[in-house]
Amino acid sequence: MNNMLILVGLGGNAIFRRGERGTYEEQVRNVVNTCKILADIIEEGHSLVITHGNGPQVGATMLRYEAAKNIVPPFPLHVADSETQGFIGYMIQQALINELRRRRINRSVLTVITQVIVDKDDPAFKNPTKPIGPFYTKEEAEELKQRHPDWVIIEDCGRGYRRVVPSPDPKEIVEIDAIKTLINSGHIVIACGGGGIPVIKTRNGYVGVDAVIDKDLASERLASNIKADIFMILTDVDGAYLNYGRPDAKLLREVTLSEIKRYYQEGHFKAGSMGPKVLATIRFLESGGKHAIIGHLDKALLNLRGEAGTHIYP
Repeated sequence: MNNMLILVGLGGNAIFRRGERGTYEEQVRNVVNTCKILADIIEEGHSLVITHGNGPQVGATMLRYEAAKNIVPPFPLHVADSETQGFIGYMIQQALINELRRRRINRSVLTVITQVIVDKDDPAFKNPTKPIGPFYTKEEAEELKQRHPDWVIIEDCGRGYRRVVPSPDPKEIVEIDAIKTLINSGHIVIACGGGGIPVIKTRNGYVGVDAVIDKDLASERLASNIKADIFMILTDVDGAYLNYGRPDAKLLREVTLSEIKRYYQEGHFKAGSMGPKVLATIRFLESGGKHAIIGHLDKALLNLRGEAGTHIYP
Protein backbone atom coordinates (compact mmCIF):
# COMPACT_ATOMS: atom_id res chain seq x y z
CA MET A 1 0.00 0.00 0.00
CA ASN A 2 1.56 3.30 -1.11
CA ASN A 3 1.97 6.15 1.33
CA MET A 4 -1.29 8.12 1.30
CA LEU A 5 -2.90 11.23 2.73
CA ILE A 6 -5.71 9.96 4.95
CA LEU A 7 -8.40 12.04 6.61
CA VAL A 8 -9.44 10.17 9.75
CA GLY A 9 -12.75 11.21 11.28
CA LEU A 10 -12.85 10.00 14.89
CA GLY A 11 -16.23 9.09 16.35
CA GLY A 12 -17.30 9.84 19.89
CA ASN A 13 -16.07 6.47 21.19
CA ALA A 14 -12.50 7.62 20.53
CA ILE A 15 -12.84 10.06 23.42
CA PHE A 16 -15.96 9.33 25.49
CA ARG A 17 -17.32 5.80 25.91
CA ARG A 18 -20.91 5.00 26.74
CA GLY A 19 -21.46 4.45 30.46
CA GLU A 20 -18.60 6.73 31.50
CA ARG A 21 -19.03 9.94 33.49
CA GLY A 22 -16.82 11.93 31.17
CA THR A 23 -14.04 12.73 33.64
CA TYR A 24 -10.79 14.10 32.32
CA GLU A 25 -9.02 10.89 33.33
CA GLU A 26 -11.54 8.73 31.41
CA GLN A 27 -11.27 10.85 28.29
CA VAL A 28 -7.47 10.94 28.38
CA ARG A 29 -7.35 7.15 28.76
CA ASN A 30 -9.58 6.73 25.72
CA VAL A 31 -7.56 9.24 23.70
CA VAL A 32 -4.27 7.50 24.60
CA ASN A 33 -5.69 4.19 23.33
CA THR A 34 -6.98 5.89 20.18
CA CYS A 35 -3.59 7.46 19.49
CA LYS A 36 -1.93 4.04 19.58
CA ILE A 37 -4.26 3.10 16.71
CA LEU A 38 -3.46 6.33 14.84
CA ALA A 39 0.26 5.77 15.39
CA ASP A 40 -0.04 2.34 13.74
CA ILE A 41 -1.25 4.09 10.58
CA ILE A 42 1.49 6.72 10.74
CA GLU A 43 4.11 4.04 11.32
CA GLU A 44 3.15 2.52 7.96
CA GLY A 45 4.23 5.78 6.35
CA HIS A 46 0.90 7.52 5.81
CA SER A 47 0.13 11.18 6.39
CA LEU A 48 -2.82 11.91 8.66
CA VAL A 49 -5.28 14.71 9.10
CA ILE A 50 -7.53 14.11 12.11
CA THR A 51 -11.02 15.34 12.91
CA HIS A 52 -13.16 14.48 15.92
CA GLY A 53 -16.60 14.96 17.44
CA ASN A 54 -17.48 17.02 20.52
CA GLY A 55 -21.16 16.33 21.24
CA PRO A 56 -20.84 15.13 24.85
CA GLN A 57 -18.12 17.67 25.64
CA VAL A 58 -19.91 20.73 24.27
CA GLY A 59 -23.07 19.69 26.09
CA ALA A 60 -21.12 19.34 29.34
CA THR A 61 -19.50 22.74 28.78
CA MET A 62 -22.91 24.35 28.33
CA LEU A 63 -24.06 22.71 31.57
CA ARG A 64 -21.05 24.21 33.35
CA TYR A 65 -21.99 27.63 32.00
CA GLU A 66 -25.52 27.11 33.28
CA ALA A 67 -24.42 25.88 36.72
CA ALA A 68 -22.05 28.81 37.24
CA LYS A 69 -24.14 31.59 35.67
CA ASN A 70 -24.65 33.33 39.03
CA ILE A 71 -20.89 33.43 39.59
CA VAL A 72 -19.45 34.11 36.12
CA PRO A 73 -21.28 35.17 32.94
CA PRO A 74 -22.11 32.24 30.63
CA PHE A 75 -20.71 32.21 27.10
CA PRO A 76 -22.61 31.38 23.89
CA LEU A 77 -22.65 27.94 22.27
CA HIS A 78 -20.17 28.86 19.53
CA VAL A 79 -17.63 29.70 22.23
CA ALA A 80 -18.25 26.29 23.80
CA ASP A 81 -17.51 24.84 20.34
CA SER A 82 -14.14 26.58 20.35
CA GLU A 83 -13.35 25.59 23.95
CA THR A 84 -13.97 21.92 23.24
CA GLN A 85 -11.96 22.07 20.03
CA GLY A 86 -9.06 23.36 22.08
CA PHE A 87 -9.09 20.88 24.94
CA ILE A 88 -9.87 17.80 22.82
CA GLY A 89 -7.20 18.87 20.35
CA TYR A 90 -4.77 19.26 23.24
CA MET A 91 -5.48 15.73 24.51
CA ILE A 92 -5.07 14.15 21.06
CA GLN A 93 -2.03 16.25 20.23
CA GLN A 94 -0.22 15.40 23.45
CA ALA A 95 -1.10 11.70 23.43
CA LEU A 96 -0.13 11.26 19.78
CA ILE A 97 3.19 13.08 20.17
CA ASN A 98 4.00 10.90 23.19
CA GLU A 99 3.10 7.70 21.34
CA LEU A 100 5.11 8.66 18.26
CA ARG A 101 8.16 9.50 20.39
CA ARG A 102 7.90 6.10 22.09
CA ARG A 103 8.14 4.61 18.61
CA ARG A 104 11.01 6.95 17.64
CA ILE A 105 8.91 8.60 14.94
CA ASN A 106 9.85 12.26 14.57
CA ARG A 107 6.60 13.93 13.46
CA SER A 108 5.02 17.07 14.85
CA VAL A 109 1.30 17.24 15.66
CA LEU A 110 -0.64 20.51 15.56
CA THR A 111 -4.21 21.53 16.38
CA VAL A 112 -5.84 24.24 14.29
CA ILE A 113 -8.82 25.97 15.91
CA THR A 114 -11.05 25.93 12.85
CA GLN A 115 -13.94 28.15 11.81
CA VAL A 116 -16.45 26.73 9.32
CA ILE A 117 -18.75 29.00 7.33
CA VAL A 118 -22.48 28.24 7.32
CA ASP A 119 -25.45 29.93 5.67
CA LYS A 120 -27.29 32.30 8.01
CA ASP A 121 -30.54 31.23 6.33
CA ASP A 122 -29.89 27.49 6.74
CA PRO A 123 -33.22 25.84 7.69
CA ALA A 124 -31.41 23.95 10.47
CA PHE A 125 -31.63 27.07 12.63
CA LYS A 126 -35.40 26.58 12.79
CA ASN A 127 -35.20 22.79 13.16
CA PRO A 128 -32.63 21.66 15.80
CA THR A 129 -31.49 18.06 15.28
CA LYS A 130 -27.90 17.75 16.58
CA PRO A 131 -27.59 15.89 19.93
CA ILE A 132 -25.25 17.39 22.50
CA GLY A 133 -24.49 16.57 26.11
CA PRO A 134 -25.28 13.45 28.12
CA PHE A 135 -28.16 11.00 27.79
CA TYR A 136 -31.14 11.50 30.08
CA THR A 137 -33.99 9.30 31.24
CA LYS A 138 -37.52 10.32 30.27
CA GLU A 139 -38.09 11.70 33.77
CA GLU A 140 -34.82 13.70 33.71
CA ALA A 141 -35.69 15.05 30.26
CA GLU A 142 -39.11 16.23 31.43
CA GLU A 143 -37.54 17.96 34.44
CA LEU A 144 -34.95 19.70 32.24
CA LYS A 145 -37.66 20.83 29.85
CA GLN A 146 -39.49 22.49 32.73
CA ARG A 147 -36.32 24.26 33.86
CA HIS A 148 -35.28 25.20 30.31
CA PRO A 149 -38.41 25.69 28.17
CA ASP A 150 -36.28 26.98 25.29
CA TRP A 151 -34.35 23.68 25.04
CA VAL A 152 -35.34 21.05 22.49
CA ILE A 153 -34.97 17.53 23.93
CA ILE A 154 -35.66 14.41 21.86
CA GLU A 155 -35.40 10.63 22.14
CA ASP A 156 -32.08 9.61 20.56
CA CYS A 157 -32.19 6.34 18.61
CA GLY A 158 -33.40 4.26 21.56
CA ARG A 159 -30.43 5.27 23.72
CA GLY A 160 -32.21 7.83 25.91
CA TYR A 161 -33.07 11.51 25.66
CA ARG A 162 -30.71 14.30 24.64
CA ARG A 163 -30.76 18.00 24.00
CA VAL A 164 -30.56 18.93 20.32
CA VAL A 165 -29.30 22.17 18.76
CA PRO A 166 -29.17 23.53 15.18
CA SER A 167 -26.77 21.72 12.84
CA PRO A 168 -26.30 23.83 9.69
CA ASP A 169 -24.55 22.49 6.62
CA PRO A 170 -20.82 23.30 6.40
CA LYS A 171 -19.89 25.38 3.35
CA GLU A 172 -16.28 26.59 3.60
CA ILE A 173 -13.33 26.22 5.98
CA VAL A 174 -11.85 29.58 6.93
CA GLU A 175 -8.37 28.26 7.80
CA ILE A 176 -8.06 25.87 4.82
CA ASP A 177 -4.95 27.53 3.33
CA ALA A 178 -3.08 27.32 6.63
CA ILE A 179 -4.12 23.67 7.05
CA LYS A 180 -2.85 22.83 3.56
CA THR A 181 0.46 24.56 4.30
CA LEU A 182 0.92 22.52 7.48
CA ILE A 183 0.09 19.26 5.67
CA ASN A 184 2.51 20.05 2.85
CA SER A 185 5.21 20.75 5.46
CA GLY A 186 4.85 17.24 6.86
CA HIS A 187 2.88 18.02 10.00
CA ILE A 188 0.05 15.86 11.37
CA VAL A 189 -2.92 18.19 11.65
CA ILE A 190 -5.97 18.07 13.92
CA ALA A 191 -8.65 20.35 12.47
CA CYS A 192 -12.40 20.93 12.19
CA GLY A 193 -12.84 19.52 15.70
CA GLY A 194 -16.49 19.01 16.56
CA GLY A 195 -17.42 20.07 13.04
CA GLY A 196 -15.66 23.40 13.43
CA ILE A 197 -16.88 26.65 14.98
CA PRO A 198 -19.94 27.75 12.96
CA VAL A 199 -19.58 31.28 11.62
CA ILE A 200 -21.43 33.40 9.09
CA LYS A 201 -20.06 36.04 6.74
CA THR A 202 -21.13 39.61 7.40
CA ARG A 203 -20.09 42.96 5.98
CA ASN A 204 -17.82 43.35 8.99
CA GLY A 205 -16.27 39.88 8.79
CA TYR A 206 -17.00 36.51 10.39
CA VAL A 207 -19.40 36.19 13.32
CA GLY A 208 -19.99 33.05 15.40
CA VAL A 209 -23.49 31.55 15.56
CA ASP A 210 -25.04 29.18 18.07
CA ALA A 211 -25.02 25.72 16.51
CA VAL A 212 -22.96 22.52 16.29
CA ILE A 213 -21.97 21.41 12.80
CA ASP A 214 -22.06 17.68 12.10
CA LYS A 215 -18.44 16.55 12.35
CA ASP A 216 -18.78 13.96 9.55
CA LEU A 217 -20.05 16.55 7.07
CA ALA A 218 -17.34 19.03 8.11
CA SER A 219 -14.76 16.23 7.81
CA GLU A 220 -15.89 15.67 4.23
CA ARG A 221 -15.42 19.36 3.41
CA LEU A 222 -11.88 19.13 4.77
CA ALA A 223 -11.12 15.80 3.07
CA SER A 224 -12.32 17.14 -0.29
CA ASN A 225 -10.43 20.43 0.09
CA ILE A 226 -7.10 18.74 0.85
CA LYS A 227 -7.74 16.08 -1.82
CA ALA A 228 -7.28 13.21 0.62
CA ASP A 229 -6.51 9.82 -0.93
CA ILE A 230 -8.79 8.14 1.62
CA PHE A 231 -11.57 9.53 3.80
CA MET A 232 -12.00 7.12 6.71
CA ILE A 233 -14.70 7.52 9.35
CA LEU A 234 -13.97 5.50 12.49
CA THR A 235 -16.90 4.73 14.76
CA ASP A 236 -18.20 2.05 17.18
CA VAL A 237 -19.75 -0.30 14.59
CA ASP A 238 -18.14 -2.40 11.85
CA GLY A 239 -19.51 -0.29 9.01
CA ALA A 240 -22.73 0.68 7.25
CA TYR A 241 -25.51 -1.88 7.49
CA LEU A 242 -28.71 -2.47 5.60
CA ASN A 243 -31.59 -3.14 7.99
CA TYR A 244 -29.41 -2.28 10.99
CA GLY A 245 -30.69 -3.70 14.27
CA ARG A 246 -32.92 -6.28 12.59
CA PRO A 247 -32.38 -10.04 12.24
CA ASP A 248 -31.73 -9.59 8.51
CA ALA A 249 -29.09 -6.89 9.01
CA LYS A 250 -26.36 -6.99 6.37
CA LEU A 251 -22.95 -5.31 6.58
CA LEU A 252 -22.03 -3.56 3.35
CA ARG A 253 -18.44 -4.43 2.46
CA GLU A 254 -17.80 -2.92 -0.99
CA VAL A 255 -20.31 -0.63 -2.65
CA THR A 256 -20.32 1.91 -5.43
CA LEU A 257 -21.39 5.51 -5.12
CA SER A 258 -24.62 4.86 -7.02
CA GLU A 259 -25.46 1.91 -4.76
CA ILE A 260 -24.85 3.76 -1.51
CA LYS A 261 -26.87 6.74 -2.76
CA ARG A 262 -29.80 4.44 -3.48
CA TYR A 263 -29.60 2.85 -0.03
CA TYR A 264 -29.36 6.31 1.55
CA GLN A 265 -32.43 7.53 -0.30
CA GLU A 266 -34.31 4.39 0.73
CA GLY A 267 -33.77 5.39 4.37
CA HIS A 268 -31.46 2.59 5.52
CA PHE A 269 -29.26 4.93 7.59
CA LYS A 270 -30.66 6.77 10.61
CA ALA A 271 -30.36 10.55 10.67
CA GLY A 272 -28.90 10.61 14.17
CA SER A 273 -26.18 8.01 13.65
CA MET A 274 -25.09 6.41 10.34
CA GLY A 275 -26.97 8.84 8.07
CA PRO A 276 -24.49 11.75 8.23
CA LYS A 277 -21.54 9.37 7.84
CA VAL A 278 -22.95 7.88 4.64
CA LEU A 279 -23.93 11.33 3.33
CA ALA A 280 -20.39 12.55 4.01
CA THR A 281 -18.88 9.69 1.97
CA ILE A 282 -21.32 10.39 -0.86
CA ARG A 283 -20.28 14.05 -0.95
CA PHE A 284 -16.59 13.12 -0.82
CA LEU A 285 -16.88 10.83 -3.86
CA GLU A 286 -19.07 13.31 -5.72
CA SER A 287 -16.36 15.94 -5.13
CA GLY A 288 -13.73 13.78 -6.81
CA GLY A 289 -12.65 11.49 -3.96
CA LYS A 290 -11.66 7.93 -4.86
CA HIS A 291 -12.10 5.86 -1.71
CA ALA A 292 -14.16 6.29 1.46
CA ILE A 293 -14.30 3.91 4.42
CA ILE A 294 -16.66 3.57 7.38
CA GLY A 295 -15.46 1.14 10.03
CA HIS A 296 -14.75 0.35 13.66
CA LEU A 297 -12.10 2.38 15.44
CA ASP A 298 -10.41 -0.74 16.82
CA LYS A 299 -10.02 -2.14 13.28
CA ALA A 300 -8.48 0.95 11.69
CA LEU A 301 -5.55 -0.86 10.04
CA LEU A 302 -7.78 -3.73 8.91
CA ASN A 303 -10.12 -1.15 7.40
CA LEU A 304 -7.23 0.42 5.50
CA ARG A 305 -6.09 -2.97 4.23
CA GLY A 306 -9.57 -3.78 2.99
CA GLU A 307 -10.07 -6.60 5.50
CA ALA A 308 -12.85 -4.85 7.47
CA GLY A 309 -15.28 -1.97 7.21
CA THR A 310 -17.49 -0.60 4.47
CA HIS A 311 -15.59 0.56 1.39
CA ILE A 312 -17.22 2.97 -1.04
CA TYR A 313 -15.86 3.74 -4.50
CA PRO A 314 -16.98 5.99 -7.37
